[in-house]
Amino acid sequence: MLNTQQSLRALIQDGIAEGNYVPGAKLPTERELVERLSAPRSSVRRALEELEAEGLIIRHVGRGTFLTESAQPEGAPADSSPASIMQARLVIEPPIAAVAARAATASDLDRVAECLAGGGAADDFIGFESWDAKLHRCIAEAAHNGLLLRMFDVMNSARALPIWGNRKRQTSSPERRRCYHLEHTEIVDALLQRDPEAAELAMRNHLRTVNDNILGRP
Repeated sequence: MLNTQQSLRALIQDGIAEGNYVPGAKLPTERELVERLSAPRSSVRRALEELEAEGLIIRHVGRGTFLTESAQPEGAPADSSPASIMQARLVIEPPIAAVAARAATASDLDRVAECLAGGGAADDFIGFESWDAKLHRCIAEAAHNGLLLRMFDVMNSARALPIWGNRKRQTSSPERRRCYHLEHTEIVDALLQRDPEAAELAMRNHLRTVNDNILGRP
């Protein structure tokens, strides 16, 4: 059985993988963690203190507990530059979108549409990034291919690294988020239409936009 600290680490790592937590995201309160982890409050408090000492979280009195950019899923490649991450995304994600267009169930498409709507409604960097990560992973899940999903997760884990988070934050703007949302809409429309070629092309075009923005290309 996992101890409280291990359970808390697992909760954070799962949240990052699923797009619920990005650097700067607020974690649940101590009371909520007690309920979610089924652990005594004293154990939860000690676990938080240990994670704070490691630099994975930071706590502000009266504001809450926040994830730092040092937190990342176990196994995340520590030497991945933004250019390497984008190169991997361009290789992996467009074909996954094509498979998802064929394999997605109605419930998969509902979740994808929910993520699209959430991103469209987000009015700040953290909120949009959370829905962005969820959308891309939901598309990978909709392919219903365990090997492809594992490949996606390995690649996607690098997005939790500080170098990626810093670069994404530096290059983000309301205008660019609106552009990404429009491109996300094109991807989702292709999925809803069950059009593999259009889904692959829309994903590739979107990632090229992200690539150019992240790497500062005109």
